[in-house]
Amino acid sequence: MGRANAEILAQIRDSVGRFANTELKPNIAAYEDRREFPYALIEKMGEAGLFGAAFPEDLGGTDIGFGAVSAISDELGYHMPEFSYAMNLQAMTCPYTIYNWGTDDQAKRFVPDLIAGKKIGMFALTEPGGGSDAAGNMKTTARRDGDHYILNGSKMWITFSHACDAGVILAKTDPGAGVRGITAFIIEPKTQSGYHADPIPLAGLTKALSSCAVSLDDVRIPVENRLGEEGEGFKIAMNALEYGRLTVSSRCLGLARAAFDEAKKYAKDRIVRGQPVATYQMSQALFADMAVKIEASKLMVAKLADTMDANEAANRIAAQAKFFASETAKFCVQAASEMFGGYALAEEYPMAKIAANVNMLNMGEGAPAVQRILIAEDALGYKDANRHPVRNKSAARWMQEMRQVAE
Repeated sequence: MGRANAEILAQIRDSVGRFANTELKPNIAAYEDRREFPYALIEKMGEAGLFGAAFPEDLGGTDIGFGAVSAISDELGYHMPEFSYAMNLQAMTCPYTIYNWGTDDQAKRFVPDLIAGKKIGMFALTEPGGGSDAAGNMKTTARRDGDHYILNGSKMWITFSHACDAGVILAKTDPGAGVRGITAFIIEPKTQSGYHADPIPLAGLTKALSSCAVSLDDVRIPVENRLGEEGEGFKIAMNALEYGRLTVSSRCLGLARAAFDEAKKYAKDRIVRGQPVATYQMSQALFADMAVKIEASKLMVAKLADTMDANEAANRIAAQAKFFASETAKFCVQAASEMFGGYALAEEYPMAKIAANVNMLNMGEGAPAVQRILIAEDALGYKDANRHPVRNKSAARWMQEMRQVAE
Protein backbone atom coordinates (compact mmCIF):
# COMPACT_ATOMS: atom_id res chain seq x y z
CA MET A 1 0.00 0.00 0.00
CA GLY A 2 2.80 2.45 0.84
CA ARG A 3 2.80 5.91 2.36
CA ALA A 4 -0.25 7.49 4.00
CA ASN A 5 -1.33 10.92 2.75
CA ALA A 6 -2.13 13.91 4.96
CA GLU A 7 -5.83 13.08 5.18
CA ILE A 8 -5.14 9.51 6.31
CA LEU A 9 -2.57 10.71 8.84
CA ALA A 10 -5.12 13.14 10.30
CA GLN A 11 -7.62 10.30 10.62
CA ILE A 12 -4.98 8.15 12.30
CA ARG A 13 -4.24 10.90 14.82
CA ASP A 14 -7.92 11.27 15.68
CA SER A 15 -8.30 7.52 16.05
CA VAL A 16 -5.25 7.20 18.33
CA GLY A 17 -6.48 10.07 20.50
CA ARG A 18 -9.89 8.46 20.93
CA PHE A 19 -8.32 5.09 21.67
CA ALA A 20 -5.98 6.56 24.29
CA ASN A 21 -8.82 8.39 26.02
CA THR A 22 -11.34 5.54 25.97
CA GLU A 23 -9.20 2.40 26.30
CA LEU A 24 -5.94 3.39 28.00
CA LYS A 25 -6.62 6.28 30.39
CA PRO A 26 -9.61 4.70 32.16
CA ASN A 27 -7.83 1.37 32.68
CA ILE A 28 -4.18 2.02 33.50
CA ALA A 29 -4.62 3.01 37.17
CA ALA A 30 -5.36 -0.51 38.36
CA TYR A 31 -2.22 -1.84 36.69
CA GLU A 32 -0.15 0.96 38.19
CA ASP A 33 -1.51 0.22 41.67
CA ARG A 34 -0.61 -3.46 41.31
CA ARG A 35 2.68 -2.73 39.48
CA GLU A 36 1.43 -5.20 36.91
CA PHE A 37 2.30 -5.26 33.24
CA PRO A 38 -0.83 -4.36 31.20
CA TYR A 39 -0.82 -7.27 28.76
CA ALA A 40 -4.48 -6.78 27.87
CA LEU A 41 -4.02 -3.10 27.01
CA ILE A 42 -0.97 -3.78 24.85
CA GLU A 43 -2.98 -6.42 23.00
CA LYS A 44 -5.80 -3.91 22.49
CA MET A 45 -3.24 -1.52 20.98
CA GLY A 46 -2.17 -4.28 18.63
CA GLU A 47 -5.77 -5.09 17.70
CA ALA A 48 -6.29 -1.40 16.91
CA GLY A 49 -3.40 -1.53 14.43
CA LEU A 50 -1.13 0.84 16.34
CA PHE A 51 1.97 -1.31 15.85
CA GLY A 52 1.64 -2.51 12.27
CA ALA A 53 1.99 0.58 10.08
CA ALA A 54 5.41 -0.33 8.63
CA PHE A 55 4.65 -4.01 8.02
CA PRO A 56 3.08 -5.80 5.06
CA GLU A 57 -0.42 -7.13 5.31
CA ASP A 58 0.71 -10.75 5.02
CA LEU A 59 2.43 -10.33 8.40
CA GLY A 60 -0.60 -8.65 9.95
CA GLY A 61 0.46 -5.07 9.29
CA THR A 62 -1.47 -2.18 7.79
CA ASP A 63 1.33 -1.22 5.36
CA ILE A 64 0.81 2.57 5.55
CA GLY A 65 4.34 3.72 6.20
CA PHE A 66 6.67 5.49 8.59
CA GLY A 67 4.66 8.70 8.52
CA ALA A 68 1.91 6.73 10.24
CA VAL A 69 4.41 5.26 12.73
CA SER A 70 5.42 8.83 13.59
CA ALA A 71 1.83 10.10 13.89
CA ILE A 72 0.86 7.24 16.23
CA SER A 73 3.96 7.75 18.39
CA ASP A 74 3.33 11.50 18.56
CA GLU A 75 -0.29 11.07 19.65
CA LEU A 76 0.58 8.48 22.27
CA GLY A 77 3.28 10.81 23.59
CA TYR A 78 0.66 13.56 23.82
CA HIS A 79 -2.14 11.54 25.45
CA MET A 80 -0.49 8.60 27.24
CA PRO A 81 3.32 8.81 27.22
CA GLU A 82 3.74 5.66 29.31
CA PHE A 83 2.24 3.64 26.46
CA SER A 84 4.40 5.33 23.84
CA TYR A 85 7.26 3.07 24.99
CA ALA A 86 5.45 0.29 23.17
CA MET A 87 6.05 1.95 19.80
CA ASN A 88 9.73 1.04 20.05
CA LEU A 89 9.28 -2.48 21.32
CA GLN A 90 6.12 -3.57 19.52
CA ALA A 91 6.45 -1.56 16.30
CA MET A 92 10.07 -0.67 15.55
CA THR A 93 13.30 -1.72 17.28
CA CYS A 94 12.20 -5.26 18.04
CA PRO A 95 9.78 -6.48 15.34
CA TYR A 96 11.05 -4.26 12.53
CA THR A 97 14.61 -5.42 13.16
CA ILE A 98 13.47 -9.04 12.92
CA TYR A 99 11.55 -8.23 9.73
CA ASN A 100 14.38 -6.15 8.27
CA TRP A 101 17.28 -8.51 9.04
CA GLY A 102 15.73 -11.89 9.70
CA THR A 103 14.84 -14.75 7.42
CA ASP A 104 11.33 -15.12 6.05
CA ASP A 105 10.77 -17.93 8.56
CA GLN A 106 11.87 -15.71 11.47
CA ALA A 107 9.63 -12.87 10.30
CA LYS A 108 6.62 -15.18 9.96
CA ARG A 109 7.29 -16.77 13.34
CA PHE A 110 7.77 -13.64 15.45
CA VAL A 111 6.49 -10.48 13.76
CA PRO A 112 2.72 -11.13 13.54
CA ASP A 113 2.30 -11.78 17.27
CA LEU A 114 4.54 -8.85 18.24
CA ILE A 115 2.67 -6.26 16.18
CA ALA A 116 -0.65 -7.79 17.26
CA GLY A 117 0.35 -7.20 20.90
CA LYS A 118 -0.09 -10.91 21.63
CA LYS A 119 3.62 -11.25 22.41
CA ILE A 120 5.79 -8.66 24.17
CA GLY A 121 9.07 -7.52 22.64
CA MET A 122 12.29 -5.89 23.83
CA PHE A 123 15.58 -4.62 22.41
CA ALA A 124 18.54 -5.47 24.64
CA LEU A 125 21.70 -3.55 23.77
CA THR A 126 22.71 -1.33 26.72
CA GLU A 127 24.81 -2.78 29.55
CA PRO A 128 25.80 -1.64 33.06
CA GLY A 129 28.71 0.76 32.71
CA GLY A 130 28.37 0.83 28.95
CA GLY A 131 26.59 4.16 28.78
CA SER A 132 26.25 5.56 25.30
CA ASP A 133 29.06 3.31 24.03
CA ALA A 134 26.99 0.17 24.47
CA ALA A 135 28.67 -1.67 21.61
CA GLY A 136 32.25 -0.67 22.43
CA ASN A 137 31.86 -1.61 26.10
CA MET A 138 29.82 -4.76 25.56
CA LYS A 139 30.70 -7.58 27.98
CA THR A 140 27.86 -10.01 27.25
CA THR A 141 29.16 -13.06 25.38
CA ALA A 142 27.61 -15.73 23.17
CA ARG A 143 29.60 -18.98 22.83
CA ARG A 144 28.68 -21.49 20.14
CA ASP A 145 27.88 -24.93 21.54
CA GLY A 146 26.68 -27.27 18.82
CA ASP A 147 23.27 -26.12 17.62
CA HIS A 148 22.97 -23.47 20.36
CA TYR A 149 24.68 -20.32 21.58
CA ILE A 150 25.22 -19.91 25.33
CA LEU A 151 24.79 -16.32 26.51
CA ASN A 152 26.29 -14.88 29.70
CA GLY A 153 26.32 -11.32 30.91
CA SER A 154 23.93 -8.52 31.81
CA LYS A 155 21.90 -5.75 30.24
CA MET A 156 20.58 -2.52 31.76
CA TRP A 157 17.59 -0.24 31.15
CA ILE A 158 15.84 -2.83 29.00
CA THR A 159 12.19 -1.81 28.77
CA PHE A 160 9.52 -4.55 28.86
CA SER A 161 12.22 -7.19 29.51
CA HIS A 162 10.34 -8.52 32.57
CA ALA A 163 7.34 -9.29 30.35
CA CYS A 164 9.17 -10.21 27.16
CA ASP A 165 8.17 -13.17 24.99
CA ALA A 166 10.56 -12.51 22.09
CA GLY A 167 13.24 -9.84 21.85
CA VAL A 168 16.39 -8.83 20.03
CA ILE A 169 19.56 -9.15 22.11
CA LEU A 170 23.18 -8.32 21.23
CA ALA A 171 26.21 -10.28 22.45
CA LYS A 172 29.83 -10.82 21.49
CA THR A 173 30.58 -14.05 19.65
CA ASP A 174 34.21 -12.88 19.22
CA PRO A 175 35.18 -10.80 22.29
CA GLY A 176 38.53 -9.83 20.76
CA ALA A 177 37.09 -8.35 17.57
CA GLY A 178 35.54 -5.18 18.99
CA VAL A 179 32.30 -4.14 17.32
CA ARG A 180 33.01 -6.62 14.52
CA GLY A 181 32.55 -9.43 17.02
CA ILE A 182 28.95 -8.56 17.94
CA THR A 183 26.10 -10.81 16.88
CA ALA A 184 22.33 -10.33 17.15
CA PHE A 185 19.93 -12.99 18.42
CA ILE A 186 16.21 -13.46 18.95
CA ILE A 187 15.78 -14.43 22.59
CA GLU A 188 12.63 -16.05 24.01
CA PRO A 189 12.96 -15.48 27.78
CA LYS A 190 9.82 -17.35 28.87
CA THR A 191 11.10 -20.59 27.35
CA GLN A 192 14.80 -20.28 28.27
CA SER A 193 16.28 -20.86 31.70
CA GLY A 194 18.98 -18.59 33.13
CA TYR A 195 17.22 -15.34 32.17
CA HIS A 196 16.15 -12.90 34.87
CA ALA A 197 14.80 -9.33 34.68
CA ASP A 198 14.25 -6.98 37.64
CA PRO A 199 12.19 -3.78 37.19
CA ILE A 200 14.01 -0.56 38.12
CA PRO A 201 11.89 1.93 40.13
CA LEU A 202 11.99 5.31 38.38
CA ALA A 203 10.71 8.46 40.04
CA GLY A 204 7.64 9.96 38.40
CA LEU A 205 7.37 7.29 35.72
CA THR A 206 5.06 4.35 35.17
CA LYS A 207 5.28 1.42 37.55
CA ALA A 208 3.53 -0.92 35.13
CA LEU A 209 5.59 -0.60 31.92
CA SER A 210 9.06 -0.84 33.41
CA SER A 211 12.69 -0.78 32.35
CA CYS A 212 14.74 -3.53 33.94
CA ALA A 213 18.14 -4.90 34.79
CA VAL A 214 18.64 -8.21 32.98
CA SER A 215 20.99 -11.04 33.91
CA LEU A 216 21.94 -13.91 31.62
CA ASP A 217 23.34 -17.08 33.16
CA ASP A 218 24.05 -19.77 30.54
CA VAL A 219 20.98 -18.87 28.50
CA ARG A 220 20.82 -21.25 25.55
CA ILE A 221 19.58 -19.78 22.26
CA PRO A 222 19.16 -22.07 19.24
CA VAL A 223 21.25 -21.29 16.16
CA GLU A 224 18.08 -20.74 14.14
CA ASN A 225 17.38 -17.73 16.37
CA ARG A 226 20.55 -15.96 15.32
CA LEU A 227 19.62 -12.74 13.49
CA GLY A 228 21.84 -12.29 10.47
CA GLU A 229 25.36 -13.68 10.41
CA GLU A 230 27.96 -13.74 13.16
CA GLY A 231 29.64 -10.34 13.39
CA GLU A 232 26.71 -8.42 11.83
CA GLY A 233 25.27 -7.38 15.18
CA PHE A 234 26.74 -3.87 15.26
CA LYS A 235 25.25 -2.79 11.95
CA ILE A 236 21.96 -4.47 12.87
CA ALA A 237 21.89 -2.52 16.15
CA MET A 238 22.74 0.80 14.49
CA ASN A 239 20.03 0.25 11.90
CA ALA A 240 17.52 -0.63 14.62
CA LEU A 241 18.34 2.53 16.58
CA GLU A 242 17.71 4.61 13.46
CA TYR A 243 14.09 3.45 13.38
CA GLY A 244 13.91 3.90 17.13
CA ARG A 245 14.87 7.55 16.66
CA LEU A 246 11.74 8.02 14.57
CA THR A 247 9.51 6.92 17.42
CA VAL A 248 11.57 8.74 20.08
CA SER A 249 11.57 12.07 18.23
CA SER A 250 7.83 11.71 17.59
CA ARG A 251 7.18 10.91 21.26
CA CYS A 252 9.19 13.99 22.27
CA LEU A 253 7.08 16.08 19.91
CA GLY A 254 3.90 14.74 21.50
CA LEU A 255 5.16 15.59 24.97
CA ALA A 256 6.18 19.08 23.84
CA ARG A 257 2.69 19.66 22.46
CA ALA A 258 1.16 18.38 25.68
CA ALA A 259 3.25 20.77 27.79
CA PHE A 260 2.37 23.66 25.48
CA ASP A 261 -1.37 22.97 25.57
CA GLU A 262 -1.43 22.51 29.35
CA ALA A 263 0.45 25.78 29.76
CA LYS A 264 -2.00 27.61 27.49
CA LYS A 265 -5.02 26.42 29.47
CA TYR A 266 -3.47 27.25 32.82
CA ALA A 267 -2.02 30.63 31.81
CA LYS A 268 -5.36 31.82 30.42
CA ASP A 269 -7.20 30.88 33.62
CA ARG A 270 -4.60 31.81 36.25
CA ILE A 271 -5.10 35.38 37.46
CA VAL A 272 -2.08 37.27 38.84
CA ARG A 273 -2.37 40.94 39.81
CA GLY A 274 -5.77 41.15 38.22
CA GLN A 275 -5.02 39.65 34.82
CA PRO A 276 -4.34 36.23 33.27
CA VAL A 277 -0.74 35.02 33.30
CA ALA A 278 -1.00 34.62 29.50
CA THR A 279 -1.35 38.40 29.01
CA TYR A 280 2.09 39.22 30.42
CA GLN A 281 4.81 39.84 27.84
CA MET A 282 7.28 37.51 29.56
CA SER A 283 4.73 34.72 29.31
CA GLN A 284 3.97 35.52 25.70
CA ALA A 285 7.67 35.42 24.84
CA LEU A 286 7.82 31.86 26.18
CA PHE A 287 4.67 30.88 24.31
CA ALA A 288 6.13 32.27 21.08
CA ASP A 289 9.34 30.28 21.56
CA MET A 290 7.39 27.11 22.35
CA ALA A 291 5.16 27.49 19.30
CA VAL A 292 8.05 28.03 16.90
CA LYS A 293 10.16 25.19 18.30
CA ILE A 294 7.21 22.80 18.09
CA GLU A 295 6.50 23.74 14.47
CA ALA A 296 10.19 23.34 13.57
CA SER A 297 10.24 19.94 15.30
CA LYS A 298 7.17 18.87 13.34
CA LEU A 299 8.97 19.65 10.09
CA MET A 300 12.11 17.77 11.09
CA VAL A 301 10.22 14.71 12.29
CA ALA A 302 8.10 14.73 9.13
CA LYS A 303 11.27 14.92 7.03
CA LEU A 304 12.65 11.91 8.91
CA ALA A 305 9.52 9.86 8.23
CA ASP A 306 9.47 10.97 4.57
CA THR A 307 13.14 10.02 4.17
CA MET A 308 12.45 6.54 5.52
CA ASP A 309 9.35 6.17 3.37
CA ALA A 310 11.46 7.12 0.31
CA ASN A 311 14.04 4.40 1.12
CA GLU A 312 16.82 6.96 1.48
CA ALA A 313 19.67 7.14 4.01
CA ALA A 314 18.15 8.56 7.18
CA ASN A 315 20.86 8.51 9.87
CA ARG A 316 21.65 12.21 9.51
CA ILE A 317 18.10 13.48 9.76
CA ALA A 318 17.31 10.86 12.43
CA ALA A 319 20.04 12.22 14.71
CA GLN A 320 19.05 15.82 14.01
CA ALA A 321 15.32 15.24 14.50
CA LYS A 322 15.80 13.30 17.72
CA PHE A 323 18.13 15.94 19.13
CA PHE A 324 15.96 18.91 18.18
CA ALA A 325 12.66 17.33 19.23
CA SER A 326 14.10 16.28 22.59
CA GLU A 327 15.50 19.78 23.16
CA THR A 328 12.12 21.23 22.20
CA ALA A 329 10.34 18.97 24.68
CA LYS A 330 12.78 19.95 27.40
CA PHE A 331 12.32 23.67 26.65
CA CYS A 332 8.53 23.37 26.59
CA VAL A 333 8.45 21.59 29.95
CA GLN A 334 10.62 24.26 31.54
CA ALA A 335 8.59 27.10 30.02
CA ALA A 336 5.27 25.49 30.97
CA SER A 337 6.53 24.88 34.50
CA GLU A 338 7.22 28.60 34.84
CA MET A 339 3.56 29.26 34.04
CA PHE A 340 2.41 26.77 36.67
CA GLY A 341 4.91 27.77 39.34
CA GLY A 342 4.68 25.44 42.32
CA TYR A 343 1.62 23.75 40.83
CA ALA A 344 3.92 22.15 38.24
CA LEU A 345 4.80 19.69 41.03
CA ALA A 346 1.22 19.02 42.10
CA GLU A 347 -0.30 15.66 41.18
CA GLU A 348 -3.60 17.28 40.21
CA TYR A 349 -1.84 18.74 37.16
CA PRO A 350 -0.03 16.68 34.50
CA MET A 351 3.20 18.71 34.36
CA ALA A 352 5.20 16.48 36.73
CA LYS A 353 4.32 13.42 34.66
CA ILE A 354 5.15 15.19 31.39
CA ALA A 355 8.47 16.41 32.81
CA ALA A 356 9.46 12.94 34.05
CA ASN A 357 8.78 11.41 30.64
CA VAL A 358 10.71 14.15 28.86
CA ASN A 359 13.68 13.59 31.16
CA MET A 360 13.54 9.87 30.44
CA LEU A 361 13.55 10.42 26.69
CA ASN A 362 16.41 12.92 26.93
CA MET A 363 18.65 10.62 28.95
CA GLY A 364 17.30 7.09 28.64
CA GLU A 365 17.18 7.15 24.83
CA GLY A 366 20.68 8.56 24.32
CA ALA A 367 22.04 11.70 25.94
CA PRO A 368 21.82 14.98 23.96
CA ALA A 369 25.61 15.36 24.23
CA VAL A 370 26.08 12.15 22.27
CA GLN A 371 23.65 13.31 19.58
CA ARG A 372 25.61 16.56 19.37
CA ILE A 373 28.82 14.62 18.76
CA LEU A 374 27.23 12.57 15.96
CA ILE A 375 25.75 15.67 14.34
CA ALA A 376 28.98 17.68 14.67
CA GLU A 377 31.20 14.92 13.27
CA ASP A 378 28.88 14.71 10.27
CA ALA A 379 28.69 18.49 9.78
CA LEU A 380 32.49 18.82 10.00
CA GLY A 381 33.06 16.04 7.53
CA TYR A 382 34.82 13.71 9.95
CA LYS A 383 32.20 10.94 9.77
CA ASP A 384 29.41 10.87 7.21
CA ALA A 385 26.26 10.13 9.21
CA ASN A 386 24.74 8.48 6.14
CA ARG A 387 27.77 6.28 5.45
CA HIS A 388 25.97 3.06 6.36
CA PRO A 389 24.04 1.19 3.64
CA VAL A 390 20.27 1.67 3.74
CA ARG A 391 18.37 -1.32 5.10
CA ASN A 392 14.64 -0.68 4.82
CA LYS A 393 12.71 -3.68 3.60
CA SER A 394 9.29 -1.99 3.69
CA ALA A 395 10.28 1.06 1.66
CA ALA A 396 12.26 -1.07 -0.79
CA ARG A 397 9.13 -3.15 -1.35
CA TRP A 398 7.01 -0.02 -1.89
CA MET A 399 9.54 1.34 -4.41
CA GLN A 400 9.51 -1.95 -6.30
CA GLU A 401 5.70 -1.95 -6.45
CA MET A 402 5.70 1.64 -7.77
CA ARG A 403 8.19 0.71 -10.50
CA GLN A 404 6.07 -2.25 -11.52
CA VAL A 405 2.97 -0.05 -11.73
CA ALA A 406 4.88 2.52 -13.82
CA GLU A 407 5.99 -0.16 -16.25
